[in-house]
Amino acid sequence: VRLIQDSVSHRYAKVRAIVDLSNGSSGNQEVELNVRLLDGQRVVKEGTKNVNLSGNEVMQQELTFEIDQPHLWNGRQDPLLYQAEVTLFRNGQMVDRVTQPLGLRFYRIDPDKGFFLNGKHLPLQGVCRHQDRSEVGNALRPQHHEEDVALMLEMGVNAVRLAHYPQATYFYDLMDKNGIIVWAEIPFVGPGGYNDKGFVDLPAFRANGKEQLKELIRQHYNHPSICVWGLFNELTELGDNPVEYIKELNVLAHQEDTTRPTTSASNQMGDLNFITDAIAWNRYDGWYGGTPADLGKWLDRMHKDHPEICIAISEYGAGASIYHQQDSLVKTVPTSWWHPENWQTYYHIENWKTISSRPYVWGSFVWNMFDFGAAHRTEGDRPGINDKGLVTFDRKVRKDAFYFYKANWNREEPMLYLTGKRNTVRIQRLQTITAFTNLSGAELFVNGKSYGKAIPDSYAILEWKNVELEPGENEIKVVSTNKKLPLSDSFHCRL
Repeated sequence: VRLIQDSVSHRYAKVRAIVDLSNGSSGNQEVELNVRLLDGQRVVKEGTKNVNLSGNEVMQQELTFEIDQPHLWNGRQDPLLYQAEVTLFRNGQMVDRVTQPLGLRFYRIDPDKGFFLNGKHLPLQGVCRHQDRSEVGNALRPQHHEEDVALMLEMGVNAVRLAHYPQATYFYDLMDKNGIIVWAEIPFVGPGGYNDKGFVDLPAFRANGKEQLKELIRQHYNHPSICVWGLFNELTELGDNPVEYIKELNVLAHQEDTTRPTTSASNQMGDLNFITDAIAWNRYDGWYGGTPADLGKWLDRMHKDHPEICIAISEYGAGASIYHQQDSLVKTVPTSWWHPENWQTYYHIENWKTISSRPYVWGSFVWNMFDFGAAHRTEGDRPGINDKGLVTFDRKVRKDAFYFYKANWNREEPMLYLTGKRNTVRIQRLQTITAFTNLSGAELFVNGKSYGKAIPDSYAILEWKNVELEPGENEIKVVSTNKKLPLSDSFHCRL
């Protein structure tokens, strides 16, 4: 069953239900095809068609529906789902039934103004997600997917890039129900920082990739949350050049789905960046070389040189171990065994300032929502882990950067959070104490002594400088100045 949204607006929607029918018996079958569009228990539209199926025949039938004043699927704000119930009857008896989600929406990507959903600008505040976790690997159960979604919702995520492969159907269902925009992609992955070849120009390789793209689109076509199809990640034009093959994939994606744009995640310049409808880059300014300020310079230059293309940031991130703490803000070597948490926090603050102030960036996706397994990595606090997650591999600890995004992205849930809680042994007598809040302000107390009230800046950051610690044990505490929301947070540290 394929539900094609030919026309959608606030006033009107036209949907075609394309249904594949097959008769596995040798004799003719007279059947009745019934399609109902449901809003809960209410039947919104219904259509029926009598069909004569010849023996061993496979055929396609189409029913068209028009809906006035449709209730639109509107992302996190209002993820209303209709249901399309497709039933096959023979001699009055039901012989098969398929139910599919139908979320009516329209959207576009503008090279100057970004992503628009149902006519309204929607900054895509996204993360990337790998489908694995500690102790379990890829054998996730429904509750694991649900926990991942709950953490995303808590942080205020409204978009996710499912990298770098199709993920569990149940997860797409959860994205539909919770209104999170999805970038779905095939596992066409380039060498990245390693010596693998991303593209091997052989007929079998080409055929396999095309088959995977067709299966991705056909299996997940009806999910309203999916808004872009991703064709590749970090390919290079050195060696076997993939450009012509990417063009073939792009044509195939549009043949399979005329309604959704294509995109890709690149990490270098070249012709491969000008094929898909939109393009995104994996950038690690301030982690793998450079500083966070370099991201803004690069984005502005790219937008100026190529104003016609739709630009996003498909990955940005920095490693962090919850066991690696330091007083001063010192950049580390990414491939080393030292990944201090406060550098990750600083990195995300500065990168988000850059991204959020540029409306032409149609989306950004933190690499990564969760730490994940990476057998070839020898860095951080242990081998085999990529620790760029905002949440630990076992999902038990939210890192400080998680709360920075929560304060900025989730305005519905009042919060006040002190950073550096895990830095329990301090070296410097004078400290800068930082907190994140979406409230109007907070007051800092150190060992019961007030260091005054502070008002958050436009990025939800509170800061108290030159805070003096006493030798021995110290209690750091912040209390909200909003009497109606008496939130507080605290930790102890030793000088």
